[in-house]
Amino acid sequence: MKKVLWLIAGIGIGFVVAHQFNQTSGGKKFFSEFDKKTKEFSDSLVDGYREREAELRAAIADAGDKVSKLAK
Repeated sequence: MKKVLWLIAGIGIGFVVAHQFNQTSGGKKFFSEFDKKTKEFSDSLVDGYREREAELRAAIADAGDKVSKLAK
């Protein structure tokens, strides 16, 4: 239980420090760049997921067509 309290305290202190750092011009620039890179990374993950999903759906459709032809 004591470890959990230390974890919560550390997270809280981290948020306070980050908030104070964000009040400076350097902090704003840092977090702006960090947000930009995070957005680019998440967008590339989403794009990759959607591309792979489209590939798999196409493969499933092709397999379904082949099974239908074989069943006839």
